[in-house]
Amino acid sequence: MSLPSPSTSASSEDSQRKPFELSVVVPCLNEEYTIANCIERIQKTLQENHIVGEIIVADNGSHDKSPEIARAMGVRVVSIEHKGYGSALMGGIASARAEYIVIGDADGSYDFGQIPEFLERLRAGYQLVMGNRFTGGIRPGAMPPLHRYLGNPLLTAIGRLFFRAKCHDFYCGLRGFTKAAYERMTLRTTGMEFASEMVVKASLFDMAVCEVPTILSPDRRAGRSHLRTWHDGFRGLRFLLLYSPRWLFLYPGLVLLVVGFAITAWLLPSPRKVGQSILDIHTLLYGIAAILTGFQAVVFAFFTKVFGITEGLLPEDPRLKRAFRWLTLERGLLVGTMLLVLGVGVATYSAYIWSRSGFGPMNPFVLVRVVAAALVLITLGVEIILSSFFLSILGLARK
Repeated sequence: MSLPSPSTSASSEDSQRKPFELSVVVPCLNEEYTIANCIERIQKTLQENHIVGEIIVADNGSHDKSPEIARAMGVRVVSIEHKGYGSALMGGIASARAEYIVIGDADGSYDFGQIPEFLERLRAGYQLVMGNRFTGGIRPGAMPPLHRYLGNPLLTAIGRLFFRAKCHDFYCGLRGFTKAAYERMTLRTTGMEFASEMVVKASLFDMAVCEVPTILSPDRRAGRSHLRTWHDGFRGLRFLLLYSPRWLFLYPGLVLLVVGFAITAWLLPSPRKVGQSILDIHTLLYGIAAILTGFQAVVFAFFTKVFGITEGLLPEDPRLKRAFRWLTLERGLLVGTMLLVLGVGVATYSAYIWSRSGFGPMNPFVLVRVVAAALVLITLGVEIILSSFFLSILGLARK
Protein backbone atom coordinates (compact mmCIF):
# COMPACT_ATOMS: atom_id res chain seq x y z
CA MET A 1 0.00 0.00 0.00
CA SER A 2 1.33 3.44 -0.83
CA LEU A 3 2.05 6.00 1.86
CA PRO A 4 -1.11 7.68 3.17
CA SER A 5 -1.73 11.29 2.33
CA PRO A 6 -2.04 14.07 4.90
CA SER A 7 -5.79 13.43 4.68
CA THR A 8 -5.47 10.51 7.08
CA SER A 9 -6.05 11.12 10.74
CA ALA A 10 -3.30 8.82 11.95
CA SER A 11 0.46 8.78 11.55
CA SER A 12 2.13 7.17 8.54
CA GLU A 13 3.08 4.07 10.50
CA ASP A 14 -0.42 3.66 11.96
CA SER A 15 -2.02 4.14 8.54
CA GLN A 16 0.20 1.53 6.97
CA ARG A 17 -0.92 -0.97 9.59
CA LYS A 18 -4.58 0.05 9.56
CA PRO A 19 -6.57 0.07 6.31
CA PHE A 20 -8.60 3.08 5.26
CA GLU A 21 -12.11 3.15 6.66
CA LEU A 22 -13.36 5.99 4.46
CA SER A 23 -12.64 7.24 0.95
CA VAL A 24 -13.81 10.75 0.07
CA VAL A 25 -14.20 11.08 -3.71
CA VAL A 26 -14.40 14.59 -5.16
CA PRO A 27 -15.23 14.98 -8.87
CA CYS A 28 -13.36 17.90 -10.35
CA LEU A 29 -13.50 19.92 -13.58
CA ASN A 30 -11.69 23.27 -13.55
CA GLU A 31 -12.17 24.00 -9.85
CA GLU A 32 -8.87 25.72 -9.05
CA TYR A 33 -10.64 28.45 -7.05
CA THR A 34 -12.39 26.03 -4.69
CA ILE A 35 -10.55 22.69 -4.66
CA ALA A 36 -7.99 23.74 -2.02
CA ASN A 37 -10.66 24.86 0.46
CA CYS A 38 -12.58 21.60 -0.08
CA ILE A 39 -9.49 19.47 0.52
CA GLU A 40 -8.52 21.45 3.61
CA ARG A 41 -12.01 21.04 5.05
CA ILE A 42 -11.98 17.29 4.41
CA GLN A 43 -8.51 16.85 5.90
CA LYS A 44 -9.45 18.83 8.99
CA THR A 45 -12.68 16.85 9.44
CA LEU A 46 -10.90 13.51 9.15
CA GLN A 47 -8.16 14.53 11.61
CA GLU A 48 -10.50 16.04 14.21
CA ASN A 49 -12.78 12.99 14.18
CA HIS A 50 -9.97 10.41 14.11
CA ILE A 51 -11.14 8.90 10.85
CA VAL A 52 -8.58 6.89 8.90
CA GLY A 53 -9.43 8.02 5.41
CA GLU A 54 -8.17 9.02 2.00
CA ILE A 55 -9.14 11.79 -0.40
CA ILE A 56 -9.43 11.06 -4.12
CA VAL A 57 -9.82 13.87 -6.62
CA ALA A 58 -11.37 12.47 -9.80
CA ASP A 59 -10.20 14.96 -12.40
CA ASN A 60 -12.35 14.99 -15.53
CA GLY A 61 -9.96 16.79 -17.88
CA SER A 62 -9.39 20.09 -16.11
CA HIS A 63 -7.56 22.77 -18.11
CA ASP A 64 -6.66 24.83 -15.05
CA LYS A 65 -4.41 24.12 -12.06
CA SER A 66 -6.91 21.96 -10.13
CA PRO A 67 -4.92 18.69 -10.44
CA GLU A 68 -1.62 20.39 -9.50
CA ILE A 69 -3.21 22.03 -6.45
CA ALA A 70 -4.67 18.71 -5.29
CA ARG A 71 -1.38 16.85 -5.73
CA ALA A 72 0.52 19.58 -3.89
CA MET A 73 -1.83 19.07 -0.93
CA GLY A 74 -0.92 15.38 -0.81
CA VAL A 75 -4.17 13.84 -2.07
CA ARG A 76 -4.49 11.24 -4.78
CA VAL A 77 -5.58 12.53 -8.22
CA VAL A 78 -7.18 10.11 -10.67
CA SER A 79 -7.42 11.28 -14.27
CA ILE A 80 -10.70 10.33 -15.99
CA GLU A 81 -10.69 10.60 -19.78
CA HIS A 82 -14.39 10.09 -20.50
CA LYS A 83 -16.36 13.27 -19.92
CA GLY A 84 -19.33 13.47 -17.59
CA TYR A 85 -20.21 13.74 -13.91
CA GLY A 86 -20.96 10.03 -13.73
CA SER A 87 -17.76 9.08 -15.53
CA ALA A 88 -15.67 11.12 -13.10
CA LEU A 89 -17.31 9.56 -10.07
CA MET A 90 -17.12 6.01 -11.41
CA GLY A 91 -13.42 6.43 -12.07
CA GLY A 92 -12.78 7.87 -8.64
CA ILE A 93 -14.87 5.30 -6.82
CA ALA A 94 -13.17 2.47 -8.70
CA SER A 95 -9.84 3.54 -7.19
CA ALA A 96 -11.23 3.90 -3.66
CA ARG A 97 -9.61 1.60 -1.11
CA ALA A 98 -12.02 1.96 1.80
CA GLU A 99 -15.14 0.11 2.88
CA TYR A 100 -17.14 3.34 3.10
CA ILE A 101 -17.26 6.10 0.47
CA VAL A 102 -18.50 9.68 0.63
CA ILE A 103 -18.77 11.81 -2.51
CA GLY A 104 -19.13 15.57 -2.68
CA ASP A 105 -18.77 18.31 -5.28
CA ALA A 106 -15.64 20.45 -5.48
CA ASP A 107 -17.40 23.78 -5.98
CA GLY A 108 -17.54 24.68 -2.29
CA SER A 109 -21.31 24.37 -2.00
CA TYR A 110 -21.30 21.46 0.47
CA ASP A 111 -19.98 21.38 4.01
CA PHE A 112 -17.56 18.46 4.26
CA GLY A 113 -17.65 18.93 8.01
CA GLN A 114 -20.78 16.76 7.89
CA ILE A 115 -18.79 13.71 6.78
CA PRO A 116 -18.91 12.15 10.31
CA GLU A 117 -22.72 12.19 10.20
CA PHE A 118 -22.68 10.17 6.98
CA LEU A 119 -20.02 7.80 8.29
CA GLU A 120 -21.93 7.24 11.53
CA ARG A 121 -24.96 6.00 9.61
CA LEU A 122 -22.84 3.84 7.32
CA ARG A 123 -21.30 2.25 10.39
CA ALA A 124 -24.82 1.64 11.70
CA GLY A 125 -25.57 -0.53 8.66
CA TYR A 126 -27.13 1.81 6.11
CA GLN A 127 -25.97 1.11 2.57
CA LEU A 128 -26.81 4.53 1.08
CA VAL A 129 -26.88 7.76 3.07
CA MET A 130 -28.31 10.69 1.13
CA GLY A 131 -27.96 14.36 1.89
CA ASN A 132 -31.18 16.36 1.93
CA ARG A 133 -30.74 20.03 1.11
CA PHE A 134 -34.41 20.82 1.60
CA THR A 135 -34.37 19.80 5.27
CA GLY A 136 -30.80 20.97 5.96
CA GLY A 137 -31.19 24.42 4.47
CA ILE A 138 -30.60 26.12 1.13
CA ARG A 139 -28.87 29.43 1.61
CA PRO A 140 -29.83 32.45 -0.53
CA GLY A 141 -28.43 32.17 -4.04
CA ALA A 142 -27.35 28.54 -3.58
CA MET A 143 -29.96 27.02 -5.90
CA PRO A 144 -31.77 28.67 -8.84
CA PRO A 145 -35.53 29.06 -8.19
CA LEU A 146 -36.35 26.87 -11.22
CA HIS A 147 -34.31 24.03 -9.72
CA ARG A 148 -35.52 24.58 -6.17
CA TYR A 149 -39.26 24.87 -6.76
CA LEU A 150 -39.81 22.88 -9.96
CA GLY A 151 -37.02 20.73 -11.36
CA ASN A 152 -35.68 18.98 -8.27
CA PRO A 153 -39.03 18.53 -6.45
CA LEU A 154 -40.76 17.31 -9.62
CA LEU A 155 -38.08 14.78 -10.61
CA THR A 156 -37.75 13.61 -7.01
CA ALA A 157 -41.53 13.16 -6.75
CA ILE A 158 -41.54 11.15 -9.98
CA GLY A 159 -38.68 9.00 -8.69
CA ARG A 160 -40.44 8.38 -5.39
CA LEU A 161 -43.66 7.44 -7.22
CA PHE A 162 -42.01 5.17 -9.79
CA PHE A 163 -39.56 3.39 -7.49
CA ARG A 164 -40.92 3.93 -3.95
CA ALA A 165 -37.61 5.61 -3.13
CA LYS A 166 -37.13 6.70 0.47
CA CYS A 167 -35.15 9.86 -0.21
CA HIS A 168 -36.54 13.35 -0.77
CA ASP A 169 -33.63 14.92 -2.65
CA PHE A 170 -32.53 12.75 -5.57
CA TYR A 171 -29.84 15.14 -6.74
CA CYS A 172 -27.95 16.08 -3.60
CA GLY A 173 -24.24 15.93 -4.43
CA LEU A 174 -23.16 14.98 -0.90
CA ARG A 175 -23.88 11.33 -0.12
CA GLY A 176 -22.26 8.20 1.30
CA PHE A 177 -22.48 4.49 0.55
CA THR A 178 -20.68 1.23 1.09
CA LYS A 179 -18.31 -0.10 -1.54
CA ALA A 180 -20.24 -3.40 -1.57
CA ALA A 181 -23.55 -1.62 -2.23
CA TYR A 182 -22.01 0.43 -5.02
CA GLU A 183 -20.61 -2.66 -6.74
CA ARG A 184 -24.00 -4.33 -6.50
CA MET A 185 -25.69 -1.34 -8.15
CA THR A 186 -23.62 -1.67 -11.35
CA LEU A 187 -24.26 1.95 -12.31
CA ARG A 188 -24.08 2.75 -16.04
CA THR A 189 -24.93 6.40 -16.66
CA THR A 190 -22.05 8.81 -17.29
CA GLY A 191 -23.80 12.18 -16.98
CA MET A 192 -25.70 14.03 -14.27
CA GLU A 193 -28.31 11.25 -14.18
CA PHE A 194 -25.72 9.19 -12.30
CA ALA A 195 -27.08 10.83 -9.14
CA SER A 196 -30.62 9.57 -9.67
CA GLU A 197 -29.48 6.16 -10.95
CA MET A 198 -27.80 5.51 -7.61
CA VAL A 199 -31.02 6.24 -5.72
CA VAL A 200 -33.12 4.20 -8.18
CA LYS A 201 -30.82 1.18 -7.98
CA ALA A 202 -30.73 1.34 -4.18
CA SER A 203 -34.54 1.32 -4.17
CA LEU A 204 -34.82 -1.51 -6.71
CA PHE A 205 -32.38 -3.63 -4.72
CA ASP A 206 -34.22 -2.78 -1.47
CA MET A 207 -31.11 -1.38 0.18
CA ALA A 208 -31.10 0.34 3.56
CA VAL A 209 -31.35 4.07 2.82
CA CYS A 210 -31.49 7.08 5.13
CA GLU A 211 -31.04 10.86 4.90
CA VAL A 212 -28.88 13.48 6.55
CA PRO A 213 -30.00 17.14 6.53
CA THR A 214 -27.39 18.93 4.41
CA ILE A 215 -26.65 22.63 4.09
CA LEU A 216 -26.23 23.97 0.56
CA SER A 217 -24.25 27.19 0.12
CA PRO A 218 -23.68 29.24 -3.04
CA ASP A 219 -20.82 27.70 -5.02
CA ARG A 220 -17.59 29.66 -5.09
CA ARG A 221 -16.35 28.67 -8.54
CA ALA A 222 -15.23 31.40 -10.93
CA GLY A 223 -17.00 30.04 -14.01
CA ARG A 224 -20.58 29.01 -14.61
CA SER A 225 -22.17 25.86 -13.24
CA HIS A 226 -21.57 22.56 -15.03
CA LEU A 227 -25.30 21.81 -14.72
CA ARG A 228 -27.38 22.59 -17.83
CA THR A 229 -30.92 23.12 -16.61
CA TRP A 230 -33.13 21.89 -19.46
CA HIS A 231 -30.67 19.44 -21.00
CA ASP A 232 -29.83 17.68 -17.73
CA GLY A 233 -33.42 17.93 -16.50
CA PHE A 234 -34.70 16.12 -19.59
CA ARG A 235 -31.95 13.49 -19.30
CA GLY A 236 -33.00 12.93 -15.70
CA LEU A 237 -36.65 12.52 -16.63
CA ARG A 238 -35.73 10.25 -19.53
CA PHE A 239 -33.69 8.06 -17.23
CA LEU A 240 -36.53 7.68 -14.72
CA LEU A 241 -38.91 6.67 -17.51
CA LEU A 242 -36.49 4.21 -19.12
CA TYR A 243 -35.87 2.49 -15.80
CA SER A 244 -39.58 2.08 -15.11
CA PRO A 245 -41.26 -0.05 -17.81
CA ARG A 246 -44.40 -0.07 -15.69
CA TRP A 247 -44.93 3.69 -15.92
CA LEU A 248 -43.50 4.13 -19.40
CA PHE A 249 -45.29 1.23 -21.12
CA LEU A 250 -47.41 -0.99 -18.88
CA TYR A 251 -49.80 1.46 -17.16
CA PRO A 252 -50.45 3.62 -20.26
CA GLY A 253 -50.89 0.45 -22.31
CA LEU A 254 -53.42 -1.00 -19.87
CA VAL A 255 -55.40 2.26 -19.86
CA LEU A 256 -55.51 2.26 -23.67
CA LEU A 257 -56.57 -1.40 -23.71
CA VAL A 258 -59.41 -0.86 -21.25
CA VAL A 259 -60.66 2.30 -22.97
CA GLY A 260 -60.26 0.76 -26.43
CA PHE A 261 -62.12 -2.44 -25.55
CA ALA A 262 -64.90 -0.46 -23.87
CA ILE A 263 -65.40 1.78 -26.92
CA THR A 264 -65.20 -1.15 -29.35
CA ALA A 265 -67.59 -3.35 -27.39
CA TRP A 266 -70.04 -0.46 -27.09
CA LEU A 267 -70.03 0.59 -30.75
CA LEU A 268 -69.46 -2.74 -32.50
CA PRO A 269 -73.14 -3.84 -32.47
CA SER A 270 -74.61 -0.50 -33.64
CA PRO A 271 -74.24 3.29 -33.53
CA ARG A 272 -74.87 5.01 -30.18
CA LYS A 273 -76.53 8.32 -29.46
CA VAL A 274 -74.90 10.59 -26.87
CA GLY A 275 -76.91 13.74 -26.37
CA GLN A 276 -77.37 15.26 -29.82
CA SER A 277 -74.38 13.38 -31.29
CA ILE A 278 -74.24 10.00 -33.01
CA LEU A 279 -71.10 7.91 -32.39
CA ASP A 280 -70.51 5.44 -35.20
CA ILE A 281 -67.71 3.66 -37.06
CA HIS A 282 -65.42 6.70 -36.93
CA THR A 283 -65.26 6.51 -33.13
CA LEU A 284 -65.11 2.72 -33.39
CA LEU A 285 -61.88 2.98 -35.41
CA TYR A 286 -60.31 5.10 -32.68
CA GLY A 287 -61.26 2.43 -30.17
CA ILE A 288 -59.57 -0.22 -32.31
CA ALA A 289 -56.46 1.93 -32.58
CA ALA A 290 -56.40 2.23 -28.78
CA ILE A 291 -56.60 -1.57 -28.42
CA LEU A 292 -53.73 -2.23 -30.80
CA THR A 293 -51.53 0.57 -29.44
CA GLY A 294 -52.24 -0.42 -25.85
CA PHE A 295 -51.43 -4.07 -26.47
CA GLN A 296 -48.14 -3.10 -28.11
CA ALA A 297 -47.25 -0.91 -25.13
CA VAL A 298 -47.95 -3.75 -22.69
CA VAL A 299 -45.79 -6.10 -24.72
CA PHE A 300 -43.02 -3.48 -24.78
CA ALA A 301 -43.17 -3.41 -20.97
CA PHE A 302 -42.36 -7.12 -20.88
CA PHE A 303 -39.64 -6.73 -23.52
CA THR A 304 -37.97 -3.90 -21.60
CA LYS A 305 -38.20 -5.65 -18.26
CA VAL A 306 -36.68 -8.90 -19.53
CA PHE A 307 -33.94 -7.06 -21.41
CA GLY A 308 -33.12 -4.90 -18.38
CA ILE A 309 -32.82 -7.93 -16.09
CA THR A 310 -30.76 -9.87 -18.63
CA GLU A 311 -28.32 -6.98 -19.07
CA GLY A 312 -28.03 -6.38 -15.34
CA LEU A 313 -29.78 -3.00 -15.54
CA LEU A 314 -32.67 -4.15 -13.34
CA PRO A 315 -32.80 -6.67 -10.49
CA GLU A 316 -34.57 -10.01 -10.74
CA ASP A 317 -38.34 -9.74 -10.34
CA PRO A 318 -40.06 -12.74 -8.65
CA ARG A 319 -43.41 -11.69 -10.12
CA LEU A 320 -41.98 -11.83 -13.62
CA LYS A 321 -40.57 -15.29 -12.95
CA ARG A 322 -43.98 -16.51 -11.84
CA ALA A 323 -45.60 -14.94 -14.90
CA PHE A 324 -43.20 -16.66 -17.28
CA ARG A 325 -44.01 -20.05 -15.79
CA TRP A 326 -47.38 -19.57 -17.43
CA LEU A 327 -46.45 -17.32 -20.37
CA THR A 328 -44.58 -19.95 -22.34
CA LEU A 329 -43.82 -19.92 -26.07
CA GLU A 330 -46.21 -22.79 -26.66
CA ARG A 331 -49.13 -21.10 -24.91
CA GLY A 332 -48.42 -17.83 -26.67
CA LEU A 333 -48.44 -19.57 -30.06
CA LEU A 334 -51.66 -21.38 -29.18
CA VAL A 335 -53.50 -18.22 -28.11
CA GLY A 336 -52.16 -16.22 -31.06
CA THR A 337 -53.11 -18.91 -33.55
CA MET A 338 -56.62 -19.19 -32.10
CA LEU A 339 -57.16 -15.43 -32.44
CA LEU A 340 -55.69 -15.47 -35.94
CA VAL A 341 -57.96 -18.31 -37.07
CA LEU A 342 -60.97 -16.63 -35.48
CA GLY A 343 -60.09 -13.36 -37.23
CA VAL A 344 -59.74 -15.10 -40.59
CA GLY A 345 -63.13 -16.68 -39.98
CA VAL A 346 -64.73 -13.29 -39.33
CA ALA A 347 -62.98 -11.87 -42.40
CA THR A 348 -64.38 -14.76 -44.45
CA TYR A 349 -67.83 -13.98 -43.09
CA SER A 350 -67.42 -10.33 -44.18
CA ALA A 351 -66.55 -11.54 -47.68
CA TYR A 352 -69.69 -13.71 -47.61
CA ILE A 353 -71.81 -10.67 -46.71
CA TRP A 354 -70.24 -8.77 -49.58
CA SER A 355 -70.90 -11.63 -51.99
CA ARG A 356 -74.60 -11.49 -51.20
CA SER A 357 -74.69 -8.07 -52.83
CA GLY A 358 -72.86 -9.36 -55.90
CA PHE A 359 -69.54 -7.82 -54.70
CA GLY A 360 -70.97 -4.42 -55.52
CA PRO A 361 -71.35 -1.26 -53.43
CA MET A 362 -72.41 -1.83 -49.81
CA ASN A 363 -73.37 0.23 -46.83
CA PRO A 364 -70.00 0.77 -45.11
CA PHE A 365 -71.67 1.34 -41.75
CA VAL A 366 -72.65 -2.34 -41.77
CA LEU A 367 -69.65 -4.04 -43.36
CA VAL A 368 -66.99 -1.99 -41.55
CA ARG A 369 -68.14 -3.35 -38.20
CA VAL A 370 -67.49 -6.93 -39.28
CA VAL A 371 -64.19 -6.02 -40.93
CA ALA A 372 -63.15 -4.10 -37.79
CA ALA A 373 -63.71 -7.17 -35.62
CA ALA A 374 -61.66 -9.28 -38.05
CA LEU A 375 -58.89 -6.67 -38.09
CA VAL A 376 -58.56 -6.63 -34.30
CA LEU A 377 -58.50 -10.43 -34.02
CA ILE A 378 -55.99 -10.96 -36.84
CA THR A 379 -53.64 -8.20 -35.66
CA LEU A 380 -53.68 -9.31 -32.03
CA GLY A 381 -53.13 -12.92 -33.07
CA VAL A 382 -50.10 -12.04 -35.20
CA GLU A 383 -48.66 -9.75 -32.48
CA ILE A 384 -49.02 -12.44 -29.81
CA ILE A 385 -47.25 -14.99 -32.02
CA LEU A 386 -44.38 -12.62 -32.85
CA SER A 387 -44.09 -11.40 -29.26
CA SER A 388 -43.96 -14.96 -27.95
CA PHE A 389 -41.04 -15.76 -30.22
CA PHE A 390 -39.23 -12.54 -29.29
CA LEU A 391 -39.67 -13.09 -25.55
CA SER A 392 -38.30 -16.60 -25.97
CA ILE A 393 -35.25 -15.17 -27.76
CA LEU A 394 -34.71 -12.69 -24.93
CA GLY A 395 -35.00 -15.54 -22.46
CA LEU A 396 -32.29 -17.64 -24.12
CA ALA A 397 -29.48 -15.66 -22.50
CA ARG A 398 -31.14 -15.92 -19.06
CA LYS A 399 -31.53 -19.67 -19.40
